[in-house]
Amino acid sequence: MPQQHAGPFRNRDDAGEQLAQALSFLRGQHPLVLAIPRGGVPVGRIVADRLDGELDVVLVRKIGAPGHEEFAIGAVDEEGRVQTTPAAASVGADDRYVAREAARQLATIRSRRERYSPQHSAIDPARRVVVVVDDGLATGATMQAALRAVRARRPARLVCAVPVASPRSLAEVAGLADDLVYLSAPEHFRAVGQFYLDFDAVEDAQVMRLLTRPSGPAATTVEAVRIDAGSITLDGDLETPAQAAGLVVFAHGSGSNRKSARNRGVARALHAQGLATLLFDLLTEEEARDLPARFDIPRLASRLDSALQWAAGHAGTASLPVGLFGASTGAAAALVLAARDPRRIGAVVSRGGRPDLAGDDMLARVRAPTLLIVGGADTQVIALNRTALAALACPAKMVLVPHATHLFEEPGTLEAVAGLAAEWFARWLQHGEALRSGVESAAP
Repeated sequence: MPQQHAGPFRNRDDAGEQLAQALSFLRGQHPLVLAIPRGGVPVGRIVADRLDGELDVVLVRKIGAPGHEEFAIGAVDEEGRVQTTPAAASVGADDRYVAREAARQLATIRSRRERYSPQHSAIDPARRVVVVVDDGLATGATMQAALRAVRARRPARLVCAVPVASPRSLAEVAGLADDLVYLSAPEHFRAVGQFYLDFDAVEDAQVMRLLTRPSGPAATTVEAVRIDAGSITLDGDLETPAQAAGLVVFAHGSGSNRKSARNRGVARALHAQGLATLLFDLLTEEEARDLPARFDIPRLASRLDSALQWAAGHAGTASLPVGLFGASTGAAAALVLAARDPRRIGAVVSRGGRPDLAGDDMLARVRAPTLLIVGGADTQVIALNRTALAALACPAKMVLVPHATHLFEEPGTLEAVAGLAAEWFARWLQHGEALRSGVESAAP
């Protein structure tokens, strides 16, 4: 996916801003941006912030040619896997030389991990949208090693993104990523630095500062939590902005879990509104493999209740008004719990939900203001939500997001969901509007 760029970049920050624009199609998907140290980290920091993503590093090192270290003839990753280019033999890099240099570079990788990890624990790329970023590609050897290393960790989608690259290097990496995004590929390419006005070396101290700097406009405190749900314990992630005005607990849909990129994208929008979020696994890994368990609404509602009990006993969330965000079957569980405990739940939002699975009797008992968000092209679910809307006696509204299908994969649709949810929770949790009767239906 080439983009036109005229003239050299001012610096790595400038390159990051322009690259983030080219990657705007990933907004709302909470991507994991993996930067190649050290030069790729300033670029990656900007990209992660602009896409509401997370930043980490992928540790690979190039193997330089004998007597010409800047000319890459291969690379080694953190697991010790070595790759060489066809040029290796022609410059006198025999197997013994490659093995010796690979061992030396691997020692550097391990030293860096020791320095970085106390400041920033490695983030698992499994099932995530992952963007591998560097400040440019000359030979592409290091990027090839990085992409192969990340692919082995089974990301949901793998994107290679660089501000500038030689045409030859692009050809080398093209088949290793699901998407290839670059701003410029000049024919006369000598070195990455020739395309920057400021290409000063990046030191480890700067890398560590960038890795630990809070992301985006709404910095949050992140806490991994364990929720007691009777005979089992469920994993969760609590994110709390400073002076949080409310807590939104997420109930994911069938086949998903707390790592849902869509739910995390919505959560980021809520953080910007000053709302804390709790994403947790409704089912254990074993239960999640059982299809009937995914549709066991009473069980899911009970697990959601356990999460709210945990939040009520947590010092950082005990005093906060609570909202529920449910997707698919999770929406049904959220509405069941809202019906059972009307005084505890301040608002409910459903994304592509199955509120019909809650049952008409339960829907009639819901008192929390409820927003039903449905894709405009998700015809079957539209019909189910219209029926549910008619059964709700609380302040309720149904919004159709134009052109969106069930998973809101179309450009801009998930961002629309996030905006609608943030507005609804801000209205009912933060501003404390008095409950009003009435039912609305609308499309933006």
